[in-house]
Amino acid sequence: METVGNGEKKVMVAIDESEDSYYALLWVLDNLGDSISKTPLVIFKAQPPPNYHYVFAAVLGAARMYSHVSATPEFVNSMQEQERKVSMGLLEKAKTLCASRGIQAETYTEIGDPKQAILDAVNKYNVSLLILGNHGISKLKRAFIGSVSNYCVQNAKCPVLVVKRPE
Repeated sequence: METVGNGEKKVMVAIDESEDSYYALLWVLDNLGDSISKTPLVIFKAQPPPNYHYVFAAVLGAARMYSHVSATPEFVNSMQEQERKVSMGLLEKAKTLCASRGIQAETYTEIGDPKQAILDAVNKYNVSLLILGNHGISKLKRAFIGSVSNYCVQNAKCPVLVVKRPE
């Protein structure tokens, strides 16, 4: 594994709103605590890019009419600000959890497709090991949209550990 300037290996946990990513962070703290105590743990949260088109349903008698509407800049900015607040709250919760276990954490967030944003963060922060939670999405959904963890396993320039919750 690649080391950072002081000779220590950098570990990054990518989180989102799911219980799976929270479990992955807890797993890291429980199982890698001694290994990551000398260098800050990097915690990363990708913010989805803004969606400029929304579908609104309008009642028209017994039928519904669906219409694609371009969002106003104010609406898009409001949605981005809400996503930023959610991301910052999740990162602060994760940082507090790490501190309660005696682990120093650095938190970062970027706007972009989670798959690419995570890989960009791995390169930007010189990460030696990437850790993700496993969402357990269906095979059909994975075939159409792909899995973030699978994409990272295939494309990351460092080892990737996918933590699966016990059933």
